[in-house]
Amino acid sequence: MYFLFAFLLLFVLFGFLFFHKRKKNICKKICSMTTCEKIEKINELIMPFGYCYYPNQDIFSTTIDAWQREFGYTESYNYHSQRLNIVFDNQPIYFDYNNRTWLIEFWKGQYGINAGGEVGIYYSDSIVPHYLRNITLFKSVKDNEMFPISMQIFNNGNSIGKLYQKHWWLTIFKLGMFCEPSNLSMKISITFPNCEMMNVFINALYENGYQSENIYISGLRVYILFNSCSSCSLSSFRRLSYCFTQWKNRNYCKLYLRITKPFSTSLDRALCLYYYLPFAFRRLFTLRKFNKCKKCRKFKESNKCCKYKRCRKNEKNTNNAKNTGCE
Repeated sequence: MYFLFAFLLLFVLFGFLFFHKRKKNICKKICSMTTCEKIEKINELIMPFGYCYYPNQDIFSTTIDAWQREFGYTESYNYHSQRLNIVFDNQPIYFDYNNRTWLIEFWKGQYGINAGGEVGIYYSDSIVPHYLRNITLFKSVKDNEMFPISMQIFNNGNSIGKLYQKHWWLTIFKLGMFCEPSNLSMKISITFPNCEMMNVFINALYENGYQSENIYISGLRVYILFNSCSSCSLSSFRRLSYCFTQWKNRNYCKLYLRITKPFSTSLDRALCLYYYLPFAFRRLFTLRKFNKCKKCRKFKESNKCCKYKRCRKNEKNTNNAKNTGCE
């Protein structure tokens, strides 16, 4: 018995010394890199996941050609987001224009160990009735239909980041920051191609409960303050799941900050995580809710049905939308 206890103690001590030594070597390696080398390395690592790094603000965002673009958007992505440790406030704005139903949606909240927000622009090829909008798969807008978008995110009044770009899905993520979605606010501006489309969108904002003080118009640009939403009420079960997910996110953030000591910037911390725990780094940048299992992709290519119940349900909803001419 004493021999077993001594063996376990030596094993733990050896493991501690091994990982301490490895962590020390990783810190030396990162400190020896120039800033340009670090930026080049991190972008090389995260580009395949559809993300890029902005060194001047120490934030991450999504690229225009991100792989998530091919999956479009459907409401089920939001519904299942907590399974990926994502909790947020979201506001979908549907409106009909030019024989299409358009969707511009705002998100803000906690994405695993990232705090941030998103603005996405999607459309359907035809007019979608109200009762089918929640099950319709909307397409991401094409390059020639992207709008100039700007967004700035605040956490309790302190700016996290600000971006302006012509995009279909503009995002800002601050790595290692924990916050409640209700503490975040977003200043958003969208520039429309013409007055008619802009006016239809503004009417849709009013229909979704937005007040005049949260909307400002300048030319073809609409400014929106997104600090609360009309679609964020949760059932008792969802509220319990929400609290549990946030408890996990809070502890994951603490663990991440502890593992990546003594670094302070997101760039250095992300590289430290990559060299120290590569599997955790890969998991970090698969945070968005468009994840489809590999088997689903294979079944999609062979025109067969996936055996997973949730995926069959999503496929069925999409087919129903197609059969009604609303896809």
